[in-house]
Amino acid sequence: MTLSRSLCLVALVAAVALGGCGRKADLDTPSEAANAARQNTGIGINQPAEPAPPPAPERRFILDPLI
Repeated sequence: MTLSRSLCLVALVAAVALGGCGRKADLDTPSEAANAARQNTGIGINQPAEPAPPPAPERRFILDPLI
């Protein structure tokens, strides 16, 4: 095998091996994920979360008229 083929094979094996890392569970619905995040931060489920910050002012871009 040539060096480049060997490096490609090593990279492919590493990508497949690392692709299997992570959390192995069912996907969470948005409400379940929010509840889990609140539990991890110490905010109760029945307590209101912090209010959302006001939206940022719209910034103009030079190409906006083209859209």
